Amino acid sequence: MAGPQSLSLVLLLPLLLPLGPNRCAVAQRCPQACVCDNPRRHVACRHQNLTEVPTAIPELTQRLDLQGNMLKEIPPAAFRDLPHLTHLDLRRCQVELVAEGAFRGLGRLLLLNLASNRLRALPQEALDGLGSLQRLELAGNLLEELRPGTFGALGAVTTLNLAHNALVYLPAMAFQGLVRARWLQLSHNALSVLAPEALAGLPALRRLSLHHNELQALPGAALSQARGLARLELGHNPFTYTGEEDGLALPGLRELRLDHGALQALDARAFARCPRLHTLDLRGNQLDALPPLQGPGQLRRLRLQGNPLWCGCRARPLLEWLARARVRSDGACWGPRRLRGEALDALRPSDLRCPRPGAEEEEEAEELKAARPRAPGDAPGEEAGAAGPCPRTCVCVPESRHSSCEGRGLQAVPRGFPNDTQLLDLRRNRFPVVPQAAFPGLGRLVSLHLQHCGLTELEAGALAGLDSLIYLYLSDNRLSGLSAAALEGAPRLGYLYLERNRFVRMPGAALLALPSLFSLHLQDNALDHLAPGDLAGGRALRWLYLSGNRLARVSPGALGPARELEKLHLDRNQLGEVPTEALEGLPALLELQLSGNPLGALRDGAFRPVGRSLQHLFLNSSGLEQISPGAFSGLGPRLRSLHLQKNQLQTLPALPGLGELELVDLSGNPFHCDCQLLPLHRWLAGLNLRVGATCATPPSARGQRVKAAAAVFEACPGQAARKAKRTPAPRPGAWGTPTKGRRQRANKDLK
Repeated sequence: MAGPQSLSLVLLLPLLLPLGPNRCAVAQRCPQACVCDNPRRHVACRHQNLTEVPTAIPELTQRLDLQGNMLKEIPPAAFRDLPHLTHLDLRRCQVELVAEGAFRGLGRLLLLNLASNRLRALPQEALDGLGSLQRLELAGNLLEELRPGTFGALGAVTTLNLAHNALVYLPAMAFQGLVRARWLQLSHNALSVLAPEALAGLPALRRLSLHHNELQALPGAALSQARGLARLELGHNPFTYTGEEDGLALPGLRELRLDHGALQALDARAFARCPRLHTLDLRGNQLDALPPLQGPGQLRRLRLQGNPLWCGCRARPLLEWLARARVRSDGACWGPRRLRGEALDALRPSDLRCPRPGAEEEEEAEELKAARPRAPGDAPGEEAGAAGPCPRTCVCVPESRHSSCEGRGLQAVPRGFPNDTQLLDLRRNRFPVVPQAAFPGLGRLVSLHLQHCGLTELEAGALAGLDSLIYLYLSDNRLSGLSAAALEGAPRLGYLYLERNRFVRMPGAALLALPSLFSLHLQDNALDHLAPGDLAGGRALRWLYLSGNRLARVSPGALGPARELEKLHLDRNQLGEVPTEALEGLPALLELQLSGNPLGALRDGAFRPVGRSLQHLFLNSSGLEQISPGAFSGLGPRLRSLHLQKNQLQTLPALPGLGELELVDLSGNPFHCDCQLLPLHRWLAGLNLRVGATCATPPSARGQRVKAAAAVFEACPGQAARKAKRTPAPRPGAWGTPTKGRRQRANKDLK
């Protein structure tokens, strides 16, 4: 029978049990605005208008849901009292800043969800302390750039979601540290350029999503860094052509999506270096023909729906290849008229007529003239453009949102394009002036082509309303200047093409109106001098192309404002020396082109200001006769390629500080192979590279490779002693004095 004390406990027990959903109150407190589920160790504080991370959350909590609050900022060590967290949900919390060390102490966290916030940047150490994190959600923010090292502490992450941000460019090593990442989501951004090494350091990557971006060319060099990719999604990008020269080399790729772009042509060897490709999705492009594809021997499915395929005689090789390679396809014929709508996989090669030579071309031209200006699905007989707004002489394609009036003899910029036009091609017309507000209603325009139009002026406000414009092509015109007022109205413009115009000075004032300018192309103009202030508006500039001008001087400070500059092309100018002082203040420079200048000689420390960053240096065809022993001092282990071919070098000092070179080209130089060249010979002998250096003189050594011409240098002072030092005296049992067994083997090998 229970005693008095036992009876008291029985009576008090109901008072100690939890009431309602706050069951974790038995063991610990629960914040007033939250709901705690102690058995599952979950705490939810959703949509409570919280302005800071709540305190008094049970220490053993594993899942914390804070979505829908108003946190705005995640301060340092905000969750230091919750070391057991595995899942943290911070969606839709209006977060604008994640402080350095905000998540330190969360060594067990597996999922961090920061989607749908207002993040514009991530500090270098914002994600420190998340060594166990497997999934990071950053979709739906305002991120404009990624800095190398941002993800360096996330070695366990397998999925990174950066979709629906504002990324325009991916720098080299952007994802360094993500050694276990298998899926990288970058869709629905504004990416137009990927640095060649942007995807380096991702050995486990299997899926890459880049659809719905602004890539105008296949970034094969960058994509090929992720050699383990099995699935690549590149749909909804404005590609017009893909070929082998794009350099896509992915030995494990199984599925490639290039759907709903602007592809007009595909080279037969475009995917020759993707041997395991199984599925190729080309739906919704502008392909009227397709060659038999060479290389992807495992291809089994080819998706071609929504392309204007011409099922004439020249399509026979495609049908024969599809049958021979057992590739399933799902496209339909756009023409000729008798086959329109026929499924491609239902046709046999014999169904395609091959009339007299030239007859098919005449038939195709006649049908295309009537059919192409209309959008697919228009009824026969309708006037071009009747399905929607489109100027009379132009072609507007709704699927790709491209409009073209190329080569129509227009003398003024036409109006009346669809409001959702993204690419507008007005090349090869004749209008010398682009007037004010020339493109009304085109707020979604991304790419504008005005090459070969005889342009002499863009009036003030010419680009008004083009808030989405990224690419502006003004090449091959008669422009000698541009005003800031002319370019106002296109604040997102990232690529400005001004090649082959009549500029004699840098259009510096115009750059002030382009805060997002990434790449400036001024090749083959008449610039003779770069002065301080010329790039005052180029603070976001990464690529500067000034090849083929008349530049004889680049003043100190002229390049200084462009501190983010990565590529600088000064080749084919009149520079008599390396503009060393002008290179000061360019800490990010990766590539320097100086070939084709009358340099003559390189003095000590010529490249010291960019020694810590430079990776590629071009000095070929520069009339170089002399290179000082200290010319490359300061260029350290980052330098990957050095181009010195086609100069007048008879001698060259050794370059022992450049130990990480992957390419050295010394071909086309008249090297004199005597003892003065011995240091170079020794240095080259230690490189596992082909350098192309050959002896021109003396006649006895002509044509011999400097690297291998050991006999030429045998008589040089110190060489015999060096050789003897490298060859130790024979000892019994060593290879120098073979033992009986080794002698037998050696004799056998010589037979």
